[in-house]
Amino acid sequence: MGGLHLRLEKRMDKSRLRSMVTYFKPKTIVSEQYRSIRTNIQFSSGKQSNRSIVVTSSIPGDGKSTTVANLSISFAQQGKRVLIVDADLRKPTLHHIFRISQVNGLTNYLAGFYPSIDEIVYDTGVDNLSIVTCGPIPGNPAELLGSQHMKDFMDEALQKFDMVLVDTSPVLAVTDAQIVSNLCDGVVLVIRSGKTDKKQVKKAKELLEQTNATVLGAVLNQKKASKKQNFYYVN
Repeated sequence: MGGLHLRLEKRMDKSRLRSMVTYFKPKTIVSEQYRSIRTNIQFSSGKQSNRSIVVTSSIPGDGKSTTVANLSISFAQQGKRVLIVDADLRKPTLHHIFRISQVNGLTNYLAGFYPSIDEIVYDTGVDNLSIVTCGPIPGNPAELLGSQHMKDFMDEALQKFDMVLVDTSPVLAVTDAQIVSNLCDGVVLVIRSGKTDKKQVKKAKELLEQTNATVLGAVLNQKKASKKQNFYYVN
């Protein structure tokens, strides 16, 4: 049992290292590529600033939570006050990455338990980066995300932070990403190389644009390439 426990701990540590590579290994090529994605987001819409960004995918398992965690750290390393929000109310992950309890989070606010987001914002341990975890998993996520409380949440978050990055459920699975994208400045789609079908990506983009979401671009994840090419950002 002791050996199994140690192996599981090592596996979790490797997973956390990958999910926060920009924090633990900021000088690696992968971290540099996240900074390139950050720069592309900042300049993708000309003079208009992209302060609220949804990071999602067409299907589960493409790496959207890892991407939003590293992008958030990258923005925070610029000195910006950044809030990362776990709005994947069906399969939340960010509390595992940052090792923070999800007992009190977004769903508590959306259910009307608190008048301010201050009650659900927590320090991540990374300078300038705060987090709102999912909270208890609800039975009606789409209704909560489409409520006036969610609009109020985004308004207050943008008053108190320079950047707000939101992790949502995959686009083709449920409507959650479409709902939240409509409240944000732009959307980044994460695509897993060798897994995600082109038709799925195209369909996800169409669904987002149907709700007037602005798709800023896509991140190609887990692409096997040379040492100089292990991550891409494309418009």
